[in-house]
Amino acid sequence: MLGAIGLDEGQESAYRALVALGAAEVPDLAHRLTLPVPATERALRHLERQGLAAQSSARPGRWVAAPPGVALGALLTQQRHELEQAELAAVLLAEEYRAEATEPAVHDLVEVVTGASAVAHRFVQLQLGAVEEVCALVTGRPQVVAGPDNDAEDRASGRGVAYRVVIEREVLTEPEGLRETQGALGRGEQVRVVPRVPTKLVIADRTLAMVPLTGRNAEPAALVVHASGLLESLLGLFEAVWRESLPLRLGTGGSVTESETAPDETDLEILSLLLAGMTDASVAKHLELGLRTVQRRVKGLMELSGVTTRLQLGWHAYERGWVAR
Repeated sequence: MLGAIGLDEGQESAYRALVALGAAEVPDLAHRLTLPVPATERALRHLERQGLAAQSSARPGRWVAAPPGVALGALLTQQRHELEQAELAAVLLAEEYRAEATEPAVHDLVEVVTGASAVAHRFVQLQLGAVEEVCALVTGRPQVVAGPDNDAEDRASGRGVAYRVVIEREVLTEPEGLRETQGALGRGEQVRVVPRVPTKLVIADRTLAMVPLTGRNAEPAALVVHASGLLESLLGLFEAVWRESLPLRLGTGGSVTESETAPDETDLEILSLLLAGMTDASVAKHLELGLRTVQRRVKGLMELSGVTTRLQLGWHAYERGWVAR
């Protein structure tokens, strides 16, 4: 918890122990921390430099903890000041960069990132730097960053960054695909489905994009594209796929209710998943319903709509506004 002010785990444990004891000899403290005496002495020396501990003037070899309210408060104030200075420096550097980059050279408009670690870092950095919107085309079987590891998406969404994501149908058949998609919808992201996306793509604030350069069996590499005609083409590609994709509707669980006059929440989930290309069996498994229940509900929707085929049901669902265009 105190790593933000420069303490590692051993130093924090030593300070907490000193606070609990009030004062202690080095051997006693080392025994309490189950650390070697030299390591305990190094931790205490670091705490002394931070103003968190001091040697007793009355009893040499005995260490006393500084009051947390005073000592930690001073360190936190210093950290805030340093952070403010860093933020100011970032603003000044950004202004200098904009001034120098009003007419960037052609070779500065794109950058090549190679290696799984570098690509993953740039992918996370791009999302964390977004302020307004992130647009993405997502394929199955990610090479570098899997859905559960993409905590940058959670953090960006938490800051109010809007997400528009198009996933290819294969994602919904993967073990974690539906769960991750459901989580994205729960965060307020807009998610749509197409049979296949032309390429992986992520665009932040319409000013920076990232696309893969290599196939599945090669070393990961990506192209980062800055504001340029190429970026405009990538934006056009995303918007074209977005227009042709199908909005996905997934519920958050809960009781299943029946309705004779209008489709209920479960009916609409079934419709959305079927229109996304899932089979009756896959829909039943995801919604934890019986296969016959899914088929009975589809039949009920067809009777409610007055149609005889599922193709007609899909058209009717659009016309009635049961699923978004």
